[in-house]
Amino acid sequence: MSALCLAAGALLVSMPMAAGTFTLAWTHSIEKVRWEEDWRIVGGRLQVDAARIRGSGAGMEVPAGAVLKDGAWHYRPPLPPLERVSLAHSPYAAGYELCADGQCRRLADLLPGIGDNAVIEMTACASR
Repeated sequence: MSALCLAAGALLVSMPMAAGTFTLAWTHSIEKVRWEEDWRIVGGRLQVDAARIRGSGAGMEVPAGAVLKDGAWHYRPPLPPLERVSLAHSPYAAGYELCADGQCRRLADLLPGIGDNAVIEMTACASR
């Protein structure tokens, strides 16, 4: 079983994931459009496999090669496997949501007490 580690300052949470896959979602702060990225944990790194965006606008152009399907633009971000992903937590925008094993939760709920303007680091948890 794989696990995703979330850290913000002194807060640390390990999220076991049966399939080692998860979706990271958020709503664009200006355009109010939902973005979704499908990730998996592979070899101690995070690999983004697919992404969807439900519209375009301020600073969110549809990527080249994206295909419109069921009201969303589908594409694959051209990123190599990453050791960590840094996410900004702001009181001025809707927070990130993490979906895994059939359940979705806000990152702010997973890291209770997270401060305004914190940085959330996502990494694959070290195997024991």
